[in-house]
Amino acid sequence: MVFRNPIVLASGTAGYGHELAEVVDLDAVGGLSSKAVSVAPRKGAAPLRVGEFAGGMINAVGLANPGMEVVKREHLGYMTSQHPGTRVLINVIGFSIDEFARVIEYLDDVPGHGGYELNVSCPNTKAGGIEFGADPAALTMVVRSAREATTRPLFVKLSPALGAGLVSAAKTAVDAGADGLTLINTMPGLVIDLEHRKPRLGFGSGGVSGPAILPIGVLATWRVSQALPNVPLCGLGGVSTAEDALQYILAGATLVGVGTASLRDPRAPERIVRGLTRWCESQGVADIASLRGSLEWPQ
Repeated sequence: MVFRNPIVLASGTAGYGHELAEVVDLDAVGGLSSKAVSVAPRKGAAPLRVGEFAGGMINAVGLANPGMEVVKREHLGYMTSQHPGTRVLINVIGFSIDEFARVIEYLDDVPGHGGYELNVSCPNTKAGGIEFGADPAALTMVVRSAREATTRPLFVKLSPALGAGLVSAAKTAVDAGADGLTLINTMPGLVIDLEHRKPRLGFGSGGVSGPAILPIGVLATWRVSQALPNVPLCGLGGVSTAEDALQYILAGATLVGVGTASLRDPRAPERIVRGLTRWCESQGVADIASLRGSLEWPQ
């Protein structure tokens, strides 16, 4: 996959592309990761699903989506027909090992999209609810079955909640057939409504995103890039400015995702792209890819 620039719209914040057509220049960004796609439709979590706090946002949307049949019939053709230069990764979710491959097999004959992003933060409902990414055997089987279902590029999106096990999970995913990795998903958190003395979200806890998790995502990207220097990485979490994106690139990211910032201001990704161009010009950098992994770590 070749991207016109490293900025991609993060899964869950950009729908399937057409939802943003009147507020975002989809030809200005490098790519888009779609809203999640599952085998069957999902209604998602009870409201409220999203809440702001001083450090960003917390959400529990519950992976709501219309299911793979509707997505294939009504959504996937838009980006490839209207914005063919913007690369599309289809975000895939599953609740058993076989469901990831089932979604890919069903969607793989749609022409034009770039590849897939496996969200392995989903709970394996057939194994007591443990996340696929936290179980090396299950993670291996998910990625292998997905790899067998397609020849398109395959990214695996990992959770920062894995802690010290993140690098190990990254290696497991690549060994099983992943072409690239997305780092990181949201961090688990809780925001309390003091007036009513209950969680802000209808689900209770949720995933924390926004500026608060920027240093967590940058560190995760650096650690994985050191362990897997030749694997393409999409750094994600807390990016609001070109300077934030540059931190991910210097830490080893090939691509940089923008999510929460574009919910607050849909034009943020376009400004980040322009900011990267200005920064490179001011620093005499001819190719932004040359900056990847150039962080100088203290000796």
